[in-house]
Amino acid sequence: MIEIKNLSVTYQGNIKALKNINISIDEGCIAIVGQNGSGKSTLLQTLVGLNEFDGDILIDQIPVNKTNIKEIRQKVGLVFQNPDHQLFMNTIYDDLAFGLINQGLSQDEIKQRINTISKELSLESFVNRSSHQLSGGQKRMAAIASVLVMEPDILLLDEPSSFLDPKGRRTVIQLLQSLHKPMLIATHDLDMALDIADKVILLNNGEVISYKNKDILLDQQLLEDNGLELPYRYQR
Repeated sequence: MIEIKNLSVTYQGNIKALKNINISIDEGCIAIVGQNGSGKSTLLQTLVGLNEFDGDILIDQIPVNKTNIKEIRQKVGLVFQNPDHQLFMNTIYDDLAFGLINQGLSQDEIKQRINTISKELSLESFVNRSSHQLSGGQKRMAAIASVLVMEPDILLLDEPSSFLDPKGRRTVIQLLQSLHKPMLIATHDLDMALDIADKVILLNNGEVISYKNKDILLDQQLLEDNGLELPYRYQR
């Protein structure tokens, strides 16, 4: 359960990135949609304590603050929009092992987890390569794997379908559909949101315009009023 009360984020002293957000998120998959600059990425980053904020965030009744941030980040995993911000070790295997080592897992358990996630996401062919040798799609899959291998209770993903070809996009959608855990997905891909989301948060200029079931993705007037278009499959 994520409870957000009167949340505001201000950049550079006077730029309001998020404005007085009040929402509760329980089970299922929640898509966060909105045009560029609406606050999607800021919201995800703030949930794991990467931004200073006013208001309150509670995750499973634990306040997000400096005292609890280690516990929060064990419960909540964030996949960044840019895979290069997530992959920094010599090989993808090392990237996958990094957080597990910090958790104090044994080498056998680390190897087992990495082998399992590598098979699930088809990483076997490049898990021992550097991220600098990978395509954008391969980097995206590796970045997702680096968070899933930590087995977080709640998963946050920022534009998970970016950099992916159609096959990779289908793989990610199928993977997310198979995960039985709360997820928040910030995305421009409204077709993907329609496929996997239970509810949708529509942001505009840092404010929640709507938080309802995914049928709002078929409301052409609402979307156009907030700088978006219908999912591609419904466009004529």
